[in-house]
Amino acid sequence: MFVSDSLNVNELGHLTIGGADTVEIAEKYGTPVIVYSEDGIRRNCRAFVNSIDKYYNGNGRVLYAGKAFSCLEMCRIMNEEKMGLDVVSGGELYTAVKAGFPTDRIYFHGNNKTYNELKMALEYGVGRIIVDNPDELATLSALAKEMGKTANIYMRIKPGIDAHTHSFIMTGQIDSKFGFALETGEAMECVKLCAETENVNLVGLHCHIGSQIFDVDPFVHAAEVMMKLIADVKAETGIVISELDLGGGFGIKYVDSDKPVEFDAYMKPVSEQVKASAEKYGIDVPFILIEPGRSIAGAEAVTLYTVGNVKKIPDIRTYVAIDGGMCDNPRYILYQSDYTVMCASRANENKDAVVTVAGKCCESGDLIQENAPVQKVEKGDILAVLTTGAYNYSMSSNYNRIPRPEVLMVKDGQVRTIIKRETYEDIIKNDM
Repeated sequence: MFVSDSLNVNELGHLTIGGADTVEIAEKYGTPVIVYSEDGIRRNCRAFVNSIDKYYNGNGRVLYAGKAFSCLEMCRIMNEEKMGLDVVSGGELYTAVKAGFPTDRIYFHGNNKTYNELKMALEYGVGRIIVDNPDELATLSALAKEMGKTANIYMRIKPGIDAHTHSFIMTGQIDSKFGFALETGEAMECVKLCAETENVNLVGLHCHIGSQIFDVDPFVHAAEVMMKLIADVKAETGIVISELDLGGGFGIKYVDSDKPVEFDAYMKPVSEQVKASAEKYGIDVPFILIEPGRSIAGAEAVTLYTVGNVKKIPDIRTYVAIDGGMCDNPRYILYQSDYTVMCASRANENKDAVVTVAGKCCESGDLIQENAPVQKVEKGDILAVLTTGAYNYSMSSNYNRIPRPEVLMVKDGQVRTIIKRETYEDIIKNDM
C-alpha cells in the first residue's frame, strides 16, 4: 500500500510517518510542512553500507548525494552513519563543514565549479574533487600551486549509456553537459593531460548514467565500460586508477506502478561485473564508491498541505487547491513526475475520487498531480503527498514571494524541527 515502511495508518484512520500522526503534525506545526522519518533514512543508509561491505569486502564507500536534500541535520546523520558526502556547490560544502562533517569524506562534483568554490574545496581539504573539463583542471592546478597543495582528483566520464529514464535526467550519454566523452577519445586525452598537469593527482574515475532507474543492466554495463577504461588507461599511460565511483540513480517508488528492486539486486550483479572485469583485464579491483541520494531520502518524507477549495468543472476535471505548490515541489512542472496523494485523515478509506492537485502560485502549470486517485477531500482537509524527500525542498523557491515550508524529522514518534519555516521577514532580508 505504501511507498515506505515508515508510513502506516493508525486506529483513527490517520496517516502516520515514523509513528507520528500526520493530522496532529499539521495541526501543531501548520502547513505546508515536509516531514521525514529519521529511522527510515538511517535504515536506507545501513542497507547500502552493508551491501558495500558484503559485496566488496568493505573496499568501498557510500556517498550521500546531498543535492537530494541537504541541511545541517542531514549532514550530521550521514556522519553518524559513516557515509561519505557528495556535494555540488559551495553552499552544500559550507553546510557540511558547519555540521562538522569530516572533509576527507567529502567529494566535490559539478560541471562548472567557480574559482571561489575550488578555492573553498582546497582550503577545507575535501577528499576528492571530480574534474569535469580541461578549463576546470587548469584553474584547479593553478590554484593548488598557488596555495601549496596537491588536489586528489577524479575525472568524470560519459560512458555513453542509455539509462532508459527521462531525457532531462540522463547524464551518461555523449550529449550531456557533464564530463569527458569516451567514444571520441576525449577521456583518454584528458587522462594524459592530467598526468602532465602540476599539483593534481589523478586517483579515480567517476560516471553517473542518470536518475530514477529501475533496470539493473545499465549499471552493470557502466561498470564493465569503466573497468575497461581503467585497464586501457594503465596500458596506454601506465597510470593506475585505484578508485571508481559508479554514481547513483537507483529508482524508488512514487506510485504503485513503480517497481524498484532491492538495493542488493543492484549491488550484487554490479560487483560481479567489476570483479570479472578486473580478472579479465588483469587489474586490481578498485575502491568502489556509489552515490545514492534519492533512494536514501526520497521515500522517507511526506508533504502535508491544507485544502483551500475544491473546484469541480463538470465533465472536465476537479481541482483540489492546496496551500503550497511548485514553490515547494517543482518536480511535476519540470518532469511530469508521478506522486501518490491521499487525505491524511481518511487514509484507510478507498480512493473514490480522481482529482488534479493545484498549487497556489500564479501559474496555470502549477500542479502537483493530475488524474490522481484520492479519498474524498473537502476544504480544510489535510492532503498528504508521499515520496517528497528528494529534490523537493532542495529545489524549492520563493516564487510569488511564498515562504519555504518548515521541515520536520520524526524519530520514535517524536517530532522536531530541522529547518524553520521561512517568514516574510526572511524573504525581504536581502532587499535594499
